[in-house]
Amino acid sequence: MSPTTSETAQGGRRLVIVESPAKAKTIKGYLGPGYVVEASVGHIRDLPNGAAEVPDKYTGEVRRLGVDVDHDFQPVYVVNADKKSQVKKLKELLAESDELFLATDEDREGEAIAWHLQEVLKPKVPVRRMVFHEITKDAIREAVANPRELNQRLVDAQETRRILDRLYGYEVSPVLWKKVMRGLSAGRVQSVATRLVVERERERIAFRSAEYWDLTGTFATGRTGDATDPGTFGARLSSVDGRRVAQGRDFTSTGQLKDGSNVLHLDEENARSLAAALADTAFTVRSVESKPYRRSPYAPFRTTTLQQEASRKLGFGAKATMQVAQKLYENGFITYMRTDSTTLSDTAVAAARAQVTQLYGADYLPDKPRSYAGKVKNAQEAHEAIRPSGDRFRTPAETGLSGDQFRLYELIWKRTVASQMKDAVGQSVTVKIGGRASDGRDAEFSASGKTITFHGFMKAYVEGADDPNAELDDRERRLPQVAEGDRLAAEEITADGHATKPPARYTEASLVKELEEREIGRPSTYASIIGTILDRGYVFKKGTALVPSFLSFAVVNLLEKHFGRLVDYDFTAKMEDDLDRIARGEAQAVPWLKRFYFGETADGRAGAAAEAGNGDGDHLGGLKELVTDLGAIDAREVSSFPVGEGIVLRVGRYGPYVERLSETEGQTGHRADVPDDLPPDELTVTFAEELLAKPSGDFELGPDPETGRMIVAKDGRYGPYVTEVLPEDTPKTGKNAVKPRTASLFKSMALDTVTLADALKLMSLPRVVGADPEGTEITAQNGRYGPYLKKGTDSRSLETEDQIFNITLDEALAIYAQPKQRGRAAAKPPLKELGTDPVSEKPVVVKDGRFGPYVTDGETNATLRRDDDVETITPERGFELLAEKRAKGPAKKTAKKTTAKKTAAKKTTAAKKTTAKKTAAKKTAAKKTTTTAKKTAAKKATAAKNSAANAE
Repeated sequence: MSPTTSETAQGGRRLVIVESPAKAKTIKGYLGPGYVVEASVGHIRDLPNGAAEVPDKYTGEVRRLGVDVDHDFQPVYVVNADKKSQVKKLKELLAESDELFLATDEDREGEAIAWHLQEVLKPKVPVRRMVFHEITKDAIREAVANPRELNQRLVDAQETRRILDRLYGYEVSPVLWKKVMRGLSAGRVQSVATRLVVERERERIAFRSAEYWDLTGTFATGRTGDATDPGTFGARLSSVDGRRVAQGRDFTSTGQLKDGSNVLHLDEENARSLAAALADTAFTVRSVESKPYRRSPYAPFRTTTLQQEASRKLGFGAKATMQVAQKLYENGFITYMRTDSTTLSDTAVAAARAQVTQLYGADYLPDKPRSYAGKVKNAQEAHEAIRPSGDRFRTPAETGLSGDQFRLYELIWKRTVASQMKDAVGQSVTVKIGGRASDGRDAEFSASGKTITFHGFMKAYVEGADDPNAELDDRERRLPQVAEGDRLAAEEITADGHATKPPARYTEASLVKELEEREIGRPSTYASIIGTILDRGYVFKKGTALVPSFLSFAVVNLLEKHFGRLVDYDFTAKMEDDLDRIARGEAQAVPWLKRFYFGETADGRAGAAAEAGNGDGDHLGGLKELVTDLGAIDAREVSSFPVGEGIVLRVGRYGPYVERLSETEGQTGHRADVPDDLPPDELTVTFAEELLAKPSGDFELGPDPETGRMIVAKDGRYGPYVTEVLPEDTPKTGKNAVKPRTASLFKSMALDTVTLADALKLMSLPRVVGADPEGTEITAQNGRYGPYLKKGTDSRSLETEDQIFNITLDEALAIYAQPKQRGRAAAKPPLKELGTDPVSEKPVVVKDGRFGPYVTDGETNATLRRDDDVETITPERGFELLAEKRAKGPAKKTAKKTTAKKTAAKKTTAAKKTTAKKTAAKKTAAKKTTTTAKKTAAKKATAAKNSAANAE
């Protein structure tokens, strides 16, 4: 609503620009008259996505990169095509305003958006930078009353990172296109994150399990037990004749005992014989060790810990967590959600302490407020932890929220309140029990217990764990009250076998934790980084685990061998330090970028690319030289991995396959496709042999009697099909190109049973059934959604594939005589039931839809991803897909085109134009004709660049 004339006269008209419409709507309600709040809808200006967006005055490398590397790395900024109308609107609003407030987020990215707005809008009125970390009435009015200037240092820091990521992505990604596969991308953080996931899978592949045994005893005190003093308890064998019994931690990843470990490795035979020898042994308590237990509250959430806990407790992916948190922030429920800080403001501490007293009583409130030191190196972004907004926290019930937003708010609220509560205290006890076996061996068992006498903060919140078998902090294990020398009876002693397990794959939560601990990238970008490696097909999900694809093995192999320094963990962390030094003004951006790109050392001399890839010291690079000389990269070598016994896994243009090497040099060996969703550690020699033993799907069925061309049956990536082999001299491109006849097999057919006659019938489709009384031809054919009839534009489904060949004209006319079914057919039964969704509290099932299987709770539908399988999908994965879909919100409807109205408007305008304008228009038209070829080439270049555009 625009301010009135009197309102403008009193205080002037002020334009406030924020990033999102939702944020604008909330803030507008707090500012009142005299203020116009509008959204920029994210970045309005950025580096070009391709040559077509670069102004014509730029050529060569500048046009390709969007950065002038020869003139101090000057970036070329262009207004995004989809933001031009919004920029026009902002300029019109600014022309009517007396003051401009740039109210974008207070982090580095928000500062850059504010700077770009100022550069593009070119305001002639006073400009203020308005910052806040929560959207409440008091915070917004405080921000208006205390604006600041733009922080150019933050802007420069963001620009340096953007240029660095552009150079990395646009220079390294094309190497992947040439040597691995088109459409791939490399990035400063995404490539290192992919390497982490691949290295974990390599560890799993190299892993060899070790078997070990021990004993478990159930011991009785002889007293009647109760809740506080159990009559029996369990203990595990810890030593025999003074030697500690081997546990899983004592073995290497190859299944051998670690060097120097003086432990007793029990096998099944020894374990069972010892258990039998202890059957009648009298046991006594040898020692009781009691220690005080104390656990302090967890720090309030920062971005990464929120993502980790939302994954553990709510089943949210990092991306879904940030999408829900963004909505909570924009609607005024929480503070800014991209932050490295665990600090709470004095107002927030007071609000949390007030709720502790109100909800749990004064006994749970510590004498002094708690403060938490930041653990993140170079912590920056926003300056407060993620917490409920305001000077009084709303309880979850008071918010009116529902679904995912309610659950995430509740998590943040609980964690914040708990952070200002007293420690949990109790006792931890270790009891040693010993006895001598009938064969003379001395056996000692151990049991540990924990009792919590005051739960403190645990009344409000207990942190989750990445390991599903891990014991949470509030878990109690009560042991009987025993003393040294007490006699115990063994009710049961059993021998237990164990096997060491391979290292667990990363989940989104544990990968975020690993990246942060290694100080790689910025925490605020982790959600988008994980989203990128999933979208690129480098990683797929199996349950909640992140599994690397074979494609990622090829990409990481190339990067490690030829760009080693760029994916080195320490180097990437050091680069992050350098960027933070630039942000603090302790280093200069241009000399740093020169060293990274051209390979110049500190004294200005050029360095060798080899040193950039694998050297030590503070030499930054020579990226340009590294990507120029690609002769040393053997594309076949980087994409080949030995499986064993003469079998090799290769990553080809159309996906992974196994090949048995031919004994004859120069000849191609026997090949078989590998399923895209096969975890690499499951590709054993045995499994590869099974794949190779299957029909290859390349059977010669015989020549077509009419053409003489050979007809073959193949197993393609989209299912089995038949096709004809064209002569070698047949043109395959251009206007005279000839495409071979091809047809998919019916569902009732198989590669090893399909005949030449079947193939010729399939390739003869569509079949003409006849014509209706009006002379319109009716055909029967097979389509994406099954068999159907077609008459002009009217299609009708058939019940079976066999009907394509045997339906008569009368039967077809009878089908067309029936009214066409509108709406949906009868619902198909669900493919699988997954249980009750924790958000909607409705049953979740897997169904078969038009575009493939999907999960639904009756309200929200989410299509299964490429790596999801109906048979193996878990309830947790189904709930996660629904949570991600809800976080995205409903799909935006495409606006209807108003061509007729626009044409009429243009004609009216054209009538008013002067002759001079018409002449100018003709000249413009002439120029457009001249530059058509250039634009076409530029569009092609843009398409090639798009896969590198989002690289970081």
